[in-house]
Amino acid sequence: MHFMQLNELQLKKYDNHYLKLKYIFERTIELIDNYHPDEIAIEAPFFGKNVQSMLKLGRAQGVAMAAGLSRQIPITEYSPKKIKMAITGNGNASKEQVAKMLQSTLRLKELPKNLDSTDGLAAAVCHFYNAGRVSAGKNYSGWGAFVKQNDKRIKK
Repeated sequence: MHFMQLNELQLKKYDNHYLKLKYIFERTIELIDNYHPDEIAIEAPFFGKNVQSMLKLGRAQGVAMAAGLSRQIPITEYSPKKIKMAITGNGNASKEQVAKMLQSTLRLKELPKNLDSTDGLAAAVCHFYNAGRVSAGKNYSGWGAFVKQNDKRIKK
């Protein structure tokens, strides 16, 4: 079954960061339980100048990954540059360029007002383009695989 849904979880109304993480986890579980994906593609954390923003984004990505791993769904991470390159042929493409190329490729009638929701779609399309390539990104089939592949990130 091919089904596409562009959603954005609006969390600005919540001040508590932990509550936001809870909602991300619960919504991800809900999507998994409703649509039963075989795989999950996610944009890998990127390094920016604002450390607090990076920390919040990393935590959000982590709880989304935890939701997938809790349902034994393999996860592949792609760098933002790799996603942009897969979609537009330019690793430095703007968010607007990526969205327009997705709109053209997938024949979308219109794009969402906020293009953040197209980021997830871009990761999924990148994953589709890279299907069957083992070196496409970092793959995690469960917590054990994640820990094994990220030994330096684990405090012992």
